[in-house]
Amino acid sequence: MVDSKQTISGRGFTFKEDLRKGTPKIGIFLNSGSPVVAEQLSFSGYDWLLVDTQHGPMDFVTLSSMISAISNGKALSMVRVGGYHDRIGIQQALDAGANGILIPYINTRQEAEEAVSCCLYPTAGTRSVYFPQRCTNEAGLLGYVGNSNKNVVIALQVETASCIKNIDEILSVKGIDIAFLGQNDLCMSMGLYEKYEFPLMYTSPELTEATNLLVNTCRKYNIVPGVFLFGTDRVVEFLNLGFPFISIGNDLHHIMTQSTAHMGKVEELTKGSWKKSN
Repeated sequence: MVDSKQTISGRGFTFKEDLRKGTPKIGIFLNSGSPVVAEQLSFSGYDWLLVDTQHGPMDFVTLSSMISAISNGKALSMVRVGGYHDRIGIQQALDAGANGILIPYINTRQEAEEAVSCCLYPTAGTRSVYFPQRCTNEAGLLGYVGNSNKNVVIALQVETASCIKNIDEILSVKGIDIAFLGQNDLCMSMGLYEKYEFPLMYTSPELTEATNLLVNTCRKYNIVPGVFLFGTDRVVEFLNLGFPFISIGNDLHHIMTQSTAHMGKVEELTKGSWKKSN
């Protein structure tokens, strides 16, 4: 019999155990819509890769191909869907073999309950059973379905003032594994972009208070705090704050920064003797 903890679909169980022990898990978002990029990055050392269907040009066929590509490497696969109401998107991602789901724009307990319900099979949730699917290839229908609820990684995004206001009620919902802090949207929602000059909103008292409240509430309900960062400058800071689940950007951002660095180096080495064509 296949050990559900050793299969690709079963890796979520160990992943969540590690996170709750404080083991750092570093990853990035995938916005390019490229299975080739997804596969290569899965071998590059990231602990997890997230296919971002909220802000990326992926249809379900592309999504399926990207999840399959990630599974060829060592990274755990996650998908950000359209929202708590995106039952079809959640179903498609999990059937295609995703290890976890990130649900954005959660504002109330009711929305959190619906999001979690879509990710779990009955009687804990309302996810529909179907066979065959990629998710059932390794352990079969019963091997996968019977273990999915403990293996699937469920993350809710904390990115609005309403979410912070209702954070205790939201995180009290059973089944949530990760509360993922989106600083950019939260700052927008709290009016901090209007109050502060960039980038002072990220170290403002208001955001610090909201972040501390999130961490303390996560600790109360044994939920893992996560955060989206651009780059590595603040990784240690957030690890020390108790955020073991960290994104350091996305694939397009990596391409842009590396391209800029390479072209800057070429221009430096040629000392202006080579000019870019117009």
